[in-house]
Amino acid sequence: MNCFPLTVPTGYEVGDWTVERPLGAGAFGSVYAARRTGTGTDPHGDTGGRGDLPARAALKFLPTGTHTPRQLRHLRDLADREVDLLRRLRSPRLIRLYETLTVDDPAHPELDGATVLVLEEAERPLQSLLTDSAAPPPSGPALLVQICEGLHQLHTAGWVHGDLKPGNVLLMKDGSVRLGDFSTASELEGSHAYAAGFATPDYTPPELLWSEVGDRGTRIRPSADVWAFGVLAHTVLTGSSPLPGGTPTARRDAALRYARGDEELRLSPELPPVWREIVTDCLSRTHEDRAAHDATSVLSRVREAAAGRMPRRRRSGRRRLVPLLAASLAGLTAAGLGLNALLDRQDGENTAAGYERCAPGYVCFFSEAGGRGEMCDWENDDPEWFDGDTVCAWARKEAPRSVFNNGAADAKGFVHVALFAATDLKDDLGCVPQSARGDITLPRPIASHTWSTRCQGAVTL
Repeated sequence: MNCFPLTVPTGYEVGDWTVERPLGAGAFGSVYAARRTGTGTDPHGDTGGRGDLPARAALKFLPTGTHTPRQLRHLRDLADREVDLLRRLRSPRLIRLYETLTVDDPAHPELDGATVLVLEEAERPLQSLLTDSAAPPPSGPALLVQICEGLHQLHTAGWVHGDLKPGNVLLMKDGSVRLGDFSTASELEGSHAYAAGFATPDYTPPELLWSEVGDRGTRIRPSADVWAFGVLAHTVLTGSSPLPGGTPTARRDAALRYARGDEELRLSPELPPVWREIVTDCLSRTHEDRAAHDATSVLSRVREAAAGRMPRRRRSGRRRLVPLLAASLAGLTAAGLGLNALLDRQDGENTAAGYERCAPGYVCFFSEAGGRGEMCDWENDDPEWFDGDTVCAWARKEAPRSVFNNGAADAKGFVHVALFAATDLKDDLGCVPQSARGDITLPRPIASHTWSTRCQGAVTL
């Protein structure tokens, strides 16, 4: 049973909202279902420019008005972190914040001064689904895709969740997923962030289980969320933890033995093979090994696994994107459509400086001639270069100056790369044949690309 940090009676009114029933609680806040009974915005509220309020919402009460001065500072910091993130990020996989309120009620000193977050109402947390199910839910793979999308959206925006677990994954009435509870979320400052609270031990990577807490909190990196996702994926797909033990303490000790190399992971035999490599990589022993599998690459692999495809193991430092599910890819070629390019292929010898960075099976674009400078590499299609899963940020300002199509032959023959000046594979620019590499000049910047079986009309090499 949940222990509520703040108990709010049924029928209690705050702002335009009337409390109906409790939904759940965490270490720092209590969440209640509420209906909107007012017509305006409370004078102490802040809608943050988010438009009209819905008829129903979830109210998260944070007890920031009482306690000792030290506790008050800590709780206020947690509330500020969550409000700051939700005001700044409006991503489809993150729970939506409608407004914030402050309780002004001296007659109820336990509530007086509390911060109230008015949030999008969910149907229930993922933890409830897992607890109520006798077997792993059939929707598990699809849920994991959406969870990983939320994690990718957070990391791309420069934030670390810090406490990813089933209780903080919210299932909506329409079947979609949102990540919630950002009181321990932290914004990156370079490679690290500083978390104010402690994460749940079962979902905490070994290097953080005994980490020192400084004046600014615990130093945390995105790889901590990747570890948590690995544990969560194993739990969702098998109903069990990847680390042995009947108690959180036993599982914590197992994690430490695993990190030292004294013990191996004990992945469930029920874990489908297509997911085994993903979970293993997410649960790499050290941050350094885990950092090679960031949210971008993990998301791509999770999408492929959920679709029933066995993704190729990702090489360190390489990006992989979701394959475009469209028909007639063979027709998307560059026949005679103005590819002003000079592609220099030298009998298969990869002699140009810098091109060796492009892994087999990928197409790579470079910011400088001769395969030098910054590189963007893709294994699959990308219908949107600048708002997709991986963003080739430097290409926003200057088009690529060289390219290497290091595509490998497959059973269907998708080895050439068609380029487009508009998103969603529109407005053909031309085609880069398999194995072609060299300096490239295009009349317009590239906005999307796809693999193709034919490359008619390309420049003779």
